[in-house]
Amino acid sequence: MKKSISMFDANLNKVLNLPKWEIIMPLLLVLFFYSFTPPPGKKIQKKTIATIVIDAGHGGHDPGCIHAGVKEKEVTLAIALSIGTKLKEQLPDIKIIYTRTGDKFVNLWERAVIANKNNADLFISIHCNSTKNTAIHGTETFAMGLNQSAGNLDVAKRENQVVLLEDDYLSKYEGFDPNSPESHIYFSLSQNAHMEQSVNLAAKVEKQISKNVKRPSRGVKQAGFVVLWKTKMPSILIETGFLSNIEDRKYLTSKEGIDKMSNSIVDAILEYKKTYETVSTNKIN
Repeated sequence: MKKSISMFDANLNKVLNLPKWEIIMPLLLVLFFYSFTPPPGKKIQKKTIATIVIDAGHGGHDPGCIHAGVKEKEVTLAIALSIGTKLKEQLPDIKIIYTRTGDKFVNLWERAVIANKNNADLFISIHCNSTKNTAIHGTETFAMGLNQSAGNLDVAKRENQVVLLEDDYLSKYEGFDPNSPESHIYFSLSQNAHMEQSVNLAAKVEKQISKNVKRPSRGVKQAGFVVLWKTKMPSILIETGFLSNIEDRKYLTSKEGIDKMSNSIVDAILEYKKTYETVSTNKIN
């Protein structure tokens, strides 16, 4: 018994006489590796794109722009439904939510509410453009942000005019008046918390459309859109073409045009999803 105690004392003395770093270093290594180990019973969840809201612009008693009998609300719905169908084919487990699936009027504020209450990961709003200059054609994709040109402001003003069809719009939109330049400036300054991701997604949309649809891309832009204002996720508004231009109008009302346009938007979403989930996983690891 005395022999074992003396051996213990001898070993203890050896430890106590070690240089401080030889004692501290093993403890630091244990703490270092423990910090990267999840607590028992808890798993680290990597971020994924699981829910996407697809918003067909206008609807019901709001036809959107009209040219040669073609109504924006009909084109946007056809493209939106096609996008959702194709996404489901590619990603069977993904949740697709439409703000409308028929000719129904949906308030702008309700569209954001639908996305927010479903904890959507992306919000995609589909629209068609219009201008007095019928020679202008091509696509452009917007994120929420500062109107950097008169052209961007004009697009936002046209799309935001929809609020005039809603009851009590001044109180719902914090006094926003679509006829007031100051109101549009206010909205354009409302930077979305997900602006960087929104611009990234918008760039992928324009790239895929230029590549697959062979339509001119007018680029990625920013403006103060009411429909994007209250969304709590990366959100974009795609102007799929100008109904005021005969070439764009014919293309967007053809089966081939709707198919290729929706395919390009789906390809952009898939590309964004892959990049986003890869980056998110790397950050966790």
